[in-house]
Amino acid sequence: MGAGHSHGADQTEVVGDPVDHRRRLWIAFAITASIVVAQAVGSVLTGSLALLTDTAHALTDASGLLVALVAATLVLRPATSTRTWGFRRIEVMAALGQATLLLGVGLYTAIEGVKRLFEPPEVPAAELLVFGVVGLAANVVAILVLSSSRGANFNMRAAFLEVLNDALGSLGVIVAAIVIATTGFQQADALAGLFIAALIVPRAFTLMRETSRVLMEFTPKGLDLDEVREHILELDHVKDVHDVHASTVATGLPTLTAHVVVEDACFTDGHAAEVLHEVRECVAEHFEVSVQHSTFQIETERIRDHEPDGMRHA
Repeated sequence: MGAGHSHGADQTEVVGDPVDHRRRLWIAFAITASIVVAQAVGSVLTGSLALLTDTAHALTDASGLLVALVAATLVLRPATSTRTWGFRRIEVMAALGQATLLLGVGLYTAIEGVKRLFEPPEVPAAELLVFGVVGLAANVVAILVLSSSRGANFNMRAAFLEVLNDALGSLGVIVAAIVIATTGFQQADALAGLFIAALIVPRAFTLMRETSRVLMEFTPKGLDLDEVREHILELDHVKDVHDVHASTVATGLPTLTAHVVVEDACFTDGHAAEVLHEVRECVAEHFEVSVQHSTFQIETERIRDHEPDGMRHA
């Protein structure tokens, strides 16, 4: 029986080493925390639902960015014998937590916005406009800070989406203020709140779905295990492939394991090592998702037949 792992000292980059994004997150957090304070004061002074919602959204953003900072710090800690992947998956858990918070804010806003459509309170347009502009300007700066790293991992993507959504929310506050000032249509405030909710909820659901896929250890998106199995079976001396599993540890770190059955003679004529090398190259280079961290058990038909039935299901 043989086993192979397609990773080593010369492949530390390709298996997805974490990158330090803490400086950008600190700047974005400081900006967002300032927005929370300013808009909280504004929501009390104006009584605006849109501004109150945007304040709650900004508070969620600030909390999410703080969680992202903690996650970005933990993910840099090295792996140990008791934590073999270190804290790599913390970025997925942090993103799921942020998405859950966003969903809660969005649902609250939707319910409150519908109520205020029928009973709109008086909202001072001038003050609302000032706080909306302040919020938008600050969010634009935060967006510029995070934009270049937004695709780095789930954690940074969640942080960027929160700031982007908050900027759009501030834009909604500005539009509501202008409409109220020019037409006296007080329901514009509630409509702006509903607009913010419409921005938050779909993105929160999307992020929750994607992070849940990782935590449930579903097959990485873009990797077809049936295709992987068929391609390995085309290799010389391979007679069967079973117990194939694939999952994602963290962003940029898909993993795959499988049992590969070869001819008995491969263990005496040296072909077993060649098959292992070819299988590694196959999963690393042939498919849309490059799996650089793979583990294969090379075995004979006799060994396969003595395995528990549950191990031959895939």
